[in-house]
Amino acid sequence: MAQNSKKYVADVIIFAISQVALYFGKDELKLNEYEEVILSEVVFSEDITVTFDQIGGLDQIIWSLKESVIYPLRYPQLFASKSGLLGVPKGVLFYGPPGCGKTMLAKALACESGATFINLHVSTLTDKWYGESNKLVAAVFSIARKLQPCIIFIDEIDAFLKERRSSDHEVTGLMKAEFMSLWDGLTTDENTQIVILGATNRPTDIDYAFLRRMPKRFAVKLPNDQQRKSILQLANQKLEENFDYDWLVANTVDCSGSDLKEACRNAAMIPIHEYMRVNASDGNLTDIDPSKMIIRPLRISDFFIPDTQAENNATTSSAVDDPISSFNDDEGLD
Repeated sequence: MAQNSKKYVADVIIFAISQVALYFGKDELKLNEYEEVILSEVVFSEDITVTFDQIGGLDQIIWSLKESVIYPLRYPQLFASKSGLLGVPKGVLFYGPPGCGKTMLAKALACESGATFINLHVSTLTDKWYGESNKLVAAVFSIARKLQPCIIFIDEIDAFLKERRSSDHEVTGLMKAEFMSLWDGLTTDENTQIVILGATNRPTDIDYAFLRRMPKRFAVKLPNDQQRKSILQLANQKLEENFDYDWLVANTVDCSGSDLKEACRNAAMIPIHEYMRVNASDGNLTDIDPSKMIIRPLRISDFFIPDTQAENNATTSSAVDDPISSFNDDEGLD
């Protein structure tokens, strides 16, 4: 019985590999055991529902991403040159306070880039046997070459590529050295369409040798007034007449994009709760027909009704900007 189960699992893996190969236009994709592990980290664009149109307030960053990353990946013939100067950058870094849209940008990039997207978890590279982690790191780049154009995304990249110290474990140091060498080393092909994409709220913790390999760096900061208004307008809720966006924007200073999303979610629940209290006071919701529910429009006051069961923890710049403001670098924008 156990042998049949193992055979079934092996057959499923082989079938999955063949489907991935066909999906990315590869007639034959031969993988070793380490590449098969990394294959599980591949994300299909159809599984991502976030697009750039759904991201508010980051238009300048989005446009620069399209020009510097998406277009060279999707139209390589237009960016071909003997010097390699017109190609896609080897690395892109999103940095800024938590909740400001770094991971959402990565999701949209996975959806719209047309490239293979590997959502690499650092835990995938760890192994109890000495030397296995290096082989898994090598597999990341070998499978990326086979499926290129390819974007390798590492969230919270500072935890993996933090500044190297003499106190680091030997295995960790070897794994970082292997990653760095394969990323941009002696035998790296300059025309390879592989991009390392990282996101962090602690850019100063990243080793300079890795930062050097990420020439495109985008500061995803707390939204300003215009950006907050753009984010709030994307909420797409039925609003009362003369809903004052400007007043709401003025009273959400120092809120991140994530804070604004939560504020919109909490406010949108207020009319629902009111309807339920009137029409289902006993808590029985089975008799309510959703198609006949008449919910009042959203009011400005709904955004400022406190949730008695949860504390409203708005992100403030003073709480998160210190390690970022000292990161003196360009934002990757022209």
